[in-house]
Amino acid sequence: MYLHVYDLTDCTLCPRRCHGDRTRPPYGYCQSGTAPKAALASVHQYEEPPISGTRGSGTVFFSGCALRCVFCQNYTISQENNGVTLTTEELADTFLSLQEKQVHNLNLVTAGHFLPSVVDALRLAKEQGLTLPVVYNSSGYETVEALSLLEGLVDIYLPDCKYYDTALSAKLSHCPDYFFHAAKAIGEMVRQVGEAVFDENGLMQRGVIIRHMVLPSAREDSKKILSWIKETFGDTVYVSLLRQYTPMYLAKEFPPFHRKLTTFEYEDVVDHFLSLGLTHGFRQEKSSATSAYTPLFDGSGLCRRATSRKEES
Repeated sequence: MYLHVYDLTDCTLCPRRCHGDRTRPPYGYCQSGTAPKAALASVHQYEEPPISGTRGSGTVFFSGCALRCVFCQNYTISQENNGVTLTTEELADTFLSLQEKQVHNLNLVTAGHFLPSVVDALRLAKEQGLTLPVVYNSSGYETVEALSLLEGLVDIYLPDCKYYDTALSAKLSHCPDYFFHAAKAIGEMVRQVGEAVFDENGLMQRGVIIRHMVLPSAREDSKKILSWIKETFGDTVYVSLLRQYTPMYLAKEFPPFHRKLTTFEYEDVVDHFLSLGLTHGFRQEKSSATSAYTPLFDGSGLCRRATSRKEES
């Protein structure tokens, strides 16, 4: 395998730099050991059109998370940490098995807390014939140092930019420094892969799509994020304005986030996007605000070489 700069017995991989010993429980803030843990590998049809295309995106959903948002739709894996622990070789096998399904790309969802193993698995899979564009699907809460491990391995970055306001990010994701780090991380992603490149069928082969989910009673925060994108990147990156907020997990305890987004709130943010002169973007229909699009995280699609091993949950 390959050498990395991170000592996971004193973990500083994410911006929390919690110094947890990830070789033994209780690990760190992300609740994760050193080996990668995932909950599902599947063909995903619900990403942005140039990612899902017609044949879907080959998606691996990783367990654990460095954020723990109170409204997380995937809380059974991000917070309750359900999933299957894999070796690096098994993770590489999983990547290659998705390629065999003729998907358009390999999509790694919330893999940041496993970056050393993910980097090894990507290199191993590429040595064994992985040719798909690699999508890194991130919360945006990353360090530039960690992202540097991915340079040359990732083709498409799909980061969230969740919050601008420090009080909002502290309340909903326990990290007042969210935007400080996300802004730097997204800048590094753009530096690595540059402007968007599409093939003849309109499928993204390289580039960045910044996702922002509009939250109830937080449209002014959304506008600040869009203004920052315009000021920082001009009209050179793509923006996906998500309308899918669904109050799940602990959201009912945090009014006004206990309710769904209104049409006025969403359209007001879309109007701001247009007023800034931004032209590269995606929007969602109101019907996207449902838990029906959350996958069943049953461990399917994950490749295991030693099937007799006990699965972790």
